[in-house]
Amino acid sequence: MKLFKKIAVAILTIIVLVLLGGYFYFQKKFTPPENYLIVSGTTENIPLKWISNNENKHDALLIPVKIDGIEKTFYMQFDSGSPITIFYKKSLESIFEKFPKQIKIDSEKNQISTGFTIGNMKVYSSIFQVLNYGSTIDFDNPNSENIIGTIGTDLLEKRITILDFKNSKCSFIEQIQEKNFTSLEFKKRKILIPSKIENENLKLLYDSGTSGYELITQKEIWEKYKIKKSPIQTEKGNSWGNTLDVYSASAKKKIHFGSLALNLSQVTYIEGTSDLQKFLMKRSGMQGMIGNKLFLHHKLILDCKNEKYKLE
Repeated sequence: MKLFKKIAVAILTIIVLVLLGGYFYFQKKFTPPENYLIVSGTTENIPLKWISNNENKHDALLIPVKIDGIEKTFYMQFDSGSPITIFYKKSLESIFEKFPKQIKIDSEKNQISTGFTIGNMKVYSSIFQVLNYGSTIDFDNPNSENIIGTIGTDLLEKRITILDFKNSKCSFIEQIQEKNFTSLEFKKRKILIPSKIENENLKLLYDSGTSGYELITQKEIWEKYKIKKSPIQTEKGNSWGNTLDVYSASAKKKIHFGSLALNLSQVTYIEGTSDLQKFLMKRSGMQGMIGNKLFLHHKLILDCKNEKYKLE
């Protein structure tokens, strides 16, 4: 009997250690690094630029930026699904060839120390991460969309962000009169917005990286919300070089954000995401993601630091 108890205690101890180890592993892996951004000033009414493709007119949302010491305007994708602001290595390397004094990449650490401006607002960090991604800069074409990186929610943690989709402008400010604002969750720099479809309460991740989609959700919910027998649009998606299968269908629902009800005309689900991503979605209580398309005729104000937002 004593031997049995010792074995039981040993097994229980191992289980507890495995669970604790798993908990700390996920905490470390999915907790974003410290916010190293140094932001000075504010900026208002910066023009937004859309990237379109054959299937989608609002495939990605770009913000014009300038790198310290270089007059040319570049672009960075606004991605509220990314907890950090990053630069693209291939784009930076082509800038380095033309402006070697302004760009210096730490190839061993895949980091860069630099600053950029959005209008009158300056953003600096000594340790921007560099991703092996991007394209060569076209310096000869003044209309080229030279994308050099991604703006993440670390910037939104530093400034109140106004996305005026209706007029294709954005602002980053420090103070605003918060009247009729609604609570949101800002966990690990992820923006989780409460909503409601019919009588079902949903927690949705605002991920502007999925810009051209209204609502991306699980297949079971997709089946529930889509119009029965409606044509299914299929396309290939790209997530940092990984190919995904994207399925969209028509819907005719009302999605409520606070007191404002928007028309949900399309619902989407994706195949090709990892089991780990699916697990994390379930663990967070999140029922789906919303991109920019749902807000095209509205103004979205995000005060992530104080976990409040307003949709007009």
